[in-house]
Amino acid sequence: MLQTLLQLWQERSWPDIKASKPLPTGEGVIDQGGFNTIEVDELFETINQASTTIGKAVLFRTLTQPPASLSECEARQQAVTELRNNKALKDSIERIVANAETQEKSFYLLLFGEFLGALGTAKEEHEIEGYGYLQFKRGTRFLLELVDEINATKEPQSAYLKSIFDKIKAYANSRSYSLMEGPVYITEQGIRSKQERKGAFSPAIIFKPSLFKPLLISSFFALIWAAAHFFPGDVFKVSVEAIPTFSIFVVPLLLIYFPIIGGFDRDSCIIPLRNEFKQSDDVAEILDALGQLDELLSFLKFSDSFGHATVLPSLIEAEHHCINLVDAVNPVLGQLNQDYVGNDFDLQEEKLVLITGPNSGGKTAFCKTITQIQLLAQIGCYVPAKSATLTVADRIFYQAPEISHLDDGEGRYGTELKRTKQIFLAATAKSLVVLDEMSEGTTFEEKMESSTNVLDGFYRKGNSTILITHNHQLVDAFVKQRKGSPRQVEFANDAPTYKLVEGISRVSHADRVAKKIGFSKEDIDNYLADSK
Repeated sequence: MLQTLLQLWQERSWPDIKASKPLPTGEGVIDQGGFNTIEVDELFETINQASTTIGKAVLFRTLTQPPASLSECEARQQAVTELRNNKALKDSIERIVANAETQEKSFYLLLFGEFLGALGTAKEEHEIEGYGYLQFKRGTRFLLELVDEINATKEPQSAYLKSIFDKIKAYANSRSYSLMEGPVYITEQGIRSKQERKGAFSPAIIFKPSLFKPLLISSFFALIWAAAHFFPGDVFKVSVEAIPTFSIFVVPLLLIYFPIIGGFDRDSCIIPLRNEFKQSDDVAEILDALGQLDELLSFLKFSDSFGHATVLPSLIEAEHHCINLVDAVNPVLGQLNQDYVGNDFDLQEEKLVLITGPNSGGKTAFCKTITQIQLLAQIGCYVPAKSATLTVADRIFYQAPEISHLDDGEGRYGTELKRTKQIFLAATAKSLVVLDEMSEGTTFEEKMESSTNVLDGFYRKGNSTILITHNHQLVDAFVKQRKGSPRQVEFANDAPTYKLVEGISRVSHADRVAKKIGFSKEDIDNYLADSK
């Protein structure tokens, strides 16, 4: 069960778009290690075209904790398709989201703002001047108008969109909605809404967000009139000459009236109400629903603005993970690069793909393309490819070389092996696993033995495994056993083409890379000669 964003923001001083965190290894589709290595932060920045804070936060949460259910992924796709094909509905939702964007900050200020008092001057976005009347009215209007706008919009057909509309409409039946709509009653039993006061005859104070209290002011002047009527005298005679005397009497009363009434309303009504709104499940649900609408629009905007072909992938059911891509482009690197080279990739019958190739040939970028496309597919987003067919992965793992820490006590080899064990135990046949080199920090013979054991274990588990390696001897051993499909990054004229082709690379090009960064044998000799 996903935590609502409002729940995640409870202990924060202001809404945080990136408050969501990956679940522990084995509990979610991706864990913290995969999140970092797949570069989900960068992926978010690439596809994020949401307008509202809650829309951005919902999108980040979805990337952090993507769905693992085929039905949920398909429902999201159907909603995106409906918005793509129904311009009137899309335009209506865009207007709703645009209006919410202009009012959203007022709502957060009501929930998270710091009251400065009557004489304070707001200098930061989270500070509230005065007693909070204006902020209360603006903040509550945000959700009231959202409900009205959704009610005025023609109901969608797709189940996912319909469920979002239903959540927003259901808010009208909540206590929070009634308190926002007003009037609010302060009774001996606490704060009560209009519906809760029906049929009650006990005395109550009616709260209205204004310093102007007609009943209170009328009562004051009624007392003045009664005093003048029953105790006639010069003191109550109204004349031009009496105005200064009357002012001396009234002005101090006003100086007392404002802080007493304003302070009472703030401390007894506005702050308790805002605390209730902040902790309300109903408020959290409608806020999330607004974010979900904005998230869907973001998917469409990403597709429209991306510089390459995009498609909603075909999601299939299978006993093990499968993926087939045509002209797949990296979502992050391809966005601003019209010349980015796309690749085909087919991992359906095979369970293991072994990728070799020289440094800087594009091996890692390609594997991040696969995992990022898998992630985008599972959140219902378009993917950068001409066509895509895949299953929903219950886990997406990406292991990259790790540097050991002082408190590990295992060294580099042990640190990496512990991570590999975590992934192996959590993976199932429906998982996608990328291993970027293995068994570093030991002898070649031990590296071969350990890597063989690990890869064979994943192969028998039945999940999709992609290995990036320079160890062509390891690839030879598996190909000889007819386990796995060898792929290499292509080079032409000593330069990478960034195409993935069949075969096994037996070269490193390490010297070329060293020369490129200025640290070849010749460069070292020159540095030493210059230092003399």
